[in-house]
Amino acid sequence: MTRRGTRLTRPFPGDAADAHGLHRACVDYLDWIEVRNYSPRTIVGFGASLAAFVTWCAERGVTRPAEVTRPVLERYQRHLFHRRKPDGMPLSNRTQYGRLVPIRGLFRFLVRHNRILSNPASDLELPRVEHRLPRHVLSKAEAEAVLAQPSLVLGFGVRDRAVLEVLYSTGMRRRELIGLSVWDLDAERGTVMVRQGKGRRDRMIPIGERAVAWVTKYMADVRPGLIVPPDIGVLFLTKEGLDFTPDHLSGMVTRYVDKADIGKRGSCHLFRHTMATLMLEGGADIRFIQQMLGHAELSTTQVYTQVSIRALKAIHTATHPGAANHPHRDVPDDDPQRADATQDLLDTLDAEADDEHPDPNR
Repeated sequence: MTRRGTRLTRPFPGDAADAHGLHRACVDYLDWIEVRNYSPRTIVGFGASLAAFVTWCAERGVTRPAEVTRPVLERYQRHLFHRRKPDGMPLSNRTQYGRLVPIRGLFRFLVRHNRILSNPASDLELPRVEHRLPRHVLSKAEAEAVLAQPSLVLGFGVRDRAVLEVLYSTGMRRRELIGLSVWDLDAERGTVMVRQGKGRRDRMIPIGERAVAWVTKYMADVRPGLIVPPDIGVLFLTKEGLDFTPDHLSGMVTRYVDKADIGKRGSCHLFRHTMATLMLEGGADIRFIQQMLGHAELSTTQVYTQVSIRALKAIHTATHPGAANHPHRDVPDDDPQRADATQDLLDTLDAEADDEHPDPNR
């Protein structure tokens, strides 16, 4: 649906004609995962990671998969650990993890297709990935301040306001917004279809009335003047009549966040974090937020339970005897359900204590 085709570049060193070389192995592996319907973005990322690995191996005289041993992979893993970026900072555990996963996939593929006898990466331990909280999350007032920044005098301001409203209302990813078509929005039902999101999954999610109103206004008053025939149906168009690139969209949103002067920075993902956190604080079940965000695993969504500190603070103030500077209201302790829940909590804490400090005599 996009006008820009995804060109997969695979700049591997070595002899491409060598059927037993690392160059040919990587190209065949990327072709294989492409056939298995991996996304173009994933394939490009895997290709970049494998190209760096093959280059590192070539500098050390290792040019064939059969020459890659477990010690070679461990040396490469240490190389990633000690590598420094141009600003002098080390690679994060998440980056190191992302560089090593395609290598494990490559050798698993080679063993499965009888290209090598054993898998040197089978027992390679990957770095533990840290679970980081979002750096910034907007309050309701801060979100409204950002939404008010586009100038509505120009048509592009209406378009930009519509973009911000969709991000705020749905929390969709920037690539998902870029891929929206004019047929994906159902204004009557208040839903929007996100096609081929992360993991190549489609999902239908609700969208607020205000966001629908701004998108409808944009489609009626602005979009017709941006269309360059033939109209391929992309919802949000640039002044050239093309779909947005990810960097272009991020730059636009960042400018409005900075212009709002709220003391926070961010871009498209800032609205994703904000939508999830505000819905959670408003009482939404985390499973519904998981569906909105398109997370395959609930554990991915649970990070927002940690972000929602204001709701936790309110509960803490209402229930903890030492939280407020006045006598705390006593709660009757004759509720059997409360007693059962309390005992379950104490049992869980005891189990956690055993995990942290195991009995050496056991």
